[in-house]
Amino acid sequence: MKHILFTGLTFLALIGTVQASNTELSKVEGIRDTTDMDTVKTERKRKLTVKWSSDGDNMVKVERCNPCDSLNKSKSTDFLKQKPKVILGITFSRFDLGLATLLDNGSFTLSPENDFLRNRTWKTINVGFDVFQFGYRFNEKFRLFLSAGFDWTHIRLKNDIIFDRNTTPLSYTESDIHYSKNRFSSSYLRIPITFEHRLGMDRDLRIAYGPIGGFLLSGSQKFKSEEEGKRKVKDDFNYAKFRYGAFARVGYKWVGLYAKYYFNDMFENSPQQEGLRNMSFGLMFFF
Repeated sequence: MKHILFTGLTFLALIGTVQASNTELSKVEGIRDTTDMDTVKTERKRKLTVKWSSDGDNMVKVERCNPCDSLNKSKSTDFLKQKPKVILGITFSRFDLGLATLLDNGSFTLSPENDFLRNRTWKTINVGFDVFQFGYRFNEKFRLFLSAGFDWTHIRLKNDIIFDRNTTPLSYTESDIHYSKNRFSSSYLRIPITFEHRLGMDRDLRIAYGPIGGFLLSGSQKFKSEEEGKRKVKDDFNYAKFRYGAFARVGYKWVGLYAKYYFNDMFENSPQQEGLRNMSFGLMFFF
């Protein structure tokens, strides 16, 4: 009986010893596994992540490091940051398509002296675009540049009148012919100076403003009637040789809105048209 009891106790002791050894071994293995996982995670964090991102003009290579790794902090870069650079070259941008209107001493209603310029609102339009630009981009948020382009204003007249050529001041003659189309136009070389701000995370929201000047290129009047068919007359028609004003633009990516207002009179050496000025507004494409 004693022999059997001793043998049982010895067997239980051996089992306990083995279990204790296994437990300690498991603890050691667990520590090793945890250490290995931490090592893997640390190594992964220390790996550089390389991506490509657009800065609006160029593709920029981005290298991001573990922010906790003090040794590599200096290598991280802001992927939206752009270096200052000169802007110079041929372009096709800021294409304006909108309505033009006449302001008579601050009023949208024409005075009796200027009633002959009554026009069809939805057919009196402004068209323009830039073909050259020169300036400086200070950073990804702001640039300043001068550009040059062309600007047309087409006034669709309601009255059947013919403007006299080579006369000062501006004068006209009533016509016996009814014109289905009577368009009075001017074209200018436009030269704006633009202050442009780029906002938002991707700099897609843009606001621009500044002064604008223009030199007269030509004036014209185009007729269409059953009696005469189509004909066109060219003259400067006392349009201002130089005009100056201000503009504003707001847009998202490549499309937006614009407004332009000129401070000087539309016509020069024409006292009856003193205070008559040009304003336009509408859609803009290719900011």
